[in-house]
Amino acid sequence: MKVLVTGGAGFIGSHLVDALIRQGYQVVVVDNLSTGRPENINPAATFYQVDISSPDLERIFEKERPELVNHQAAQTVIRKSMEDPVFDAKQNILGSLNLVLQCLRFGVKKIVYASSAGIYGEPKYRPVDENHPVTPISYYGISKHTVEHYLHLSHLENSLSYAVLRYSNVYGPRQSPRGEAGVVAIFTRQMLQGERPTIFGKGDKTRDYVYVSDVVAANLLAMVKGENSIYNIGTGVETADQEIFNLLAELTGYQGSPHYAPVRKGEIYRSCLAYSKAQKEIGWQPRFRLREGLTETVHYYRSLFGK
Repeated sequence: MKVLVTGGAGFIGSHLVDALIRQGYQVVVVDNLSTGRPENINPAATFYQVDISSPDLERIFEKERPELVNHQAAQTVIRKSMEDPVFDAKQNILGSLNLVLQCLRFGVKKIVYASSAGIYGEPKYRPVDENHPVTPISYYGISKHTVEHYLHLSHLENSLSYAVLRYSNVYGPRQSPRGEAGVVAIFTRQMLQGERPTIFGKGDKTRDYVYVSDVVAANLLAMVKGENSIYNIGTGVETADQEIFNLLAELTGYQGSPHYAPVRKGEIYRSCLAYSKAQKEIGWQPRFRLREGLTETVHYYRSLFGK
């Protein structure tokens, strides 16, 4: 079976491509390399350096004829979405719509879409389940949720099957340590290189950290199960920024203290996701404990930075 993966040179997408190839799938990768890295691309995959909003996407679908599509490509930086919501919408809404239209045009059986916990906004209760009100406080959250509506209507009008995975905070090897998103990667690099990390807030802001291998496992299950439904992919555990800092300092040997700065606009203060629906309907649950995942992540970045 042939699968097209958008964002397949990126953090989550490249791990997914590796797993698909190990399982015997034919894989086509579409990535514009704006944040993805060429060295992440599995050599067994067919690669196209194309933006998902490009008209060239039609040519790729016509040539490759994928049966399944897994959509990981996105603009993921909340701060950038707040500064430039038009750019965010072009990438996340219009690019995704172009992809959905190609799926309809060329008879794709199913699309798996990487959504986000950011769609929920500040939680009214925790852990957040899939029935929680959708009240995003960032343009990024709005754009990610909008695509869910396109998928739902495409199913109703054109019978395109889909599965939506709403990720909590994903971390692990290959995440960019130099952007504004991905606090585990950023803190790890800074600690290994002797820089002082910044915590936005007082250290009590929380996130639900899920390891990338668990996210890949959820995608593999959603490709063959979970028809036309939405699943939270998280651990149900809140972890404070200060705790992440302390754990990473222990694992890296960092002796310094963090700098504290005001919380950035559009950021949720506390968050964690219930995963019981995914467990019940597609048989997924997180396997990696936080310390285990952080240990693997630190080992990866230590190999990159030589410390």
